[in-house]
Amino acid sequence: MTEPTTAPVTAASPMTAGGSGARAAVSVIVPVTERPHDLAWLYRTFSAEFVEAGRPFEFVFALEPWGRALAEPLDPLMAAGEPVRVIEVGQTVGESALLDAAASVCTSSIVVTLPAYPRVRPGALEELVETLESQEVDMASAVRVSEGSSLVNRVQNRLFHLLLGRMGGGGFRDVASGVRAMRRAIFEDLPLYGDFFRFLPVLAAREGFSVVEHEVEQHPEDQRTRVYRPGVYLRRLIDLLGVFFIVRFTQKPLRFFGLVGSFFALSGGAILTVLLVQRLGGRGIADRPLLLLGTLLLVLGVQAIAMGLIGEIIVHLNASHSRTYRLRKDPSDGD
Repeated sequence: MTEPTTAPVTAASPMTAGGSGARAAVSVIVPVTERPHDLAWLYRTFSAEFVEAGRPFEFVFALEPWGRALAEPLDPLMAAGEPVRVIEVGQTVGESALLDAAASVCTSSIVVTLPAYPRVRPGALEELVETLESQEVDMASAVRVSEGSSLVNRVQNRLFHLLLGRMGGGGFRDVASGVRAMRRAIFEDLPLYGDFFRFLPVLAAREGFSVVEHEVEQHPEDQRTRVYRPGVYLRRLIDLLGVFFIVRFTQKPLRFFGLVGSFFALSGGAILTVLLVQRLGGRGIADRPLLLLGTLLLVLGVQAIAMGLIGEIIVHLNASHSRTYRLRKDPSDGD
């Protein structure tokens, strides 16, 4: 079995075609994770739109050790000089790390992310890149549109984005599509870890990057009804809570922990006050569960507030080394 390698782009590849007047080059990143499709088919299908548009491009497939065999159909393409590169990490790391690893070897200033299974119809990638260039934004995120998508999928998607919006994730309609065109600077400035790759548009908007959504036609294979295990929905809810904290309280942790801690501490204090009044009235409280509950709530509240104070100290000590804003235009540059 042939080991995956990083194949350089040859002079005959579309990446170098077109000369100095060529359109902006694009690097397409394909993280090979869940339910991967035929990678050679994926390349041929979605590279055709860039060839037709005359845009230089390259495809970077990032995979974990278990997916080594999946990259074998790409070997003939690389041998033929197609702009295909394959990188393999040494252990199972998840999609966020694969995206980050692939972005580190990309050669273009514009990066497109494409799941390893059909999400959108061919032609969508070039549309996203054109939207990125014409509107002069930092990210164009795909919104899958189809009348054939099942009711279950639409309800799940609507509920997910309703919760995301309530938790400060903005008015995005399809952050989970995984199909996006963006400036490479986003990968350089945003830390990617865990499952936060799903919320890349939200995190980019929080960091001051300009993000727009662009409607594209959904692929028929992506329209099938998808119902996941309960654990998957629980993990998505936890991810939403994580995004809520990052978006709202990264720079002011005391507001979050102080609010939670104050609720617990006040509740516990109120319970203990009532018990104290009852004890002074001659009623015994030693064998009452409320005494334990009140003490527990009070201690939890104090601990939560203390965590918030520690977080504030950490933010304060690092404030001089981090920038919490992004300049979209320097006035000194002129028009």
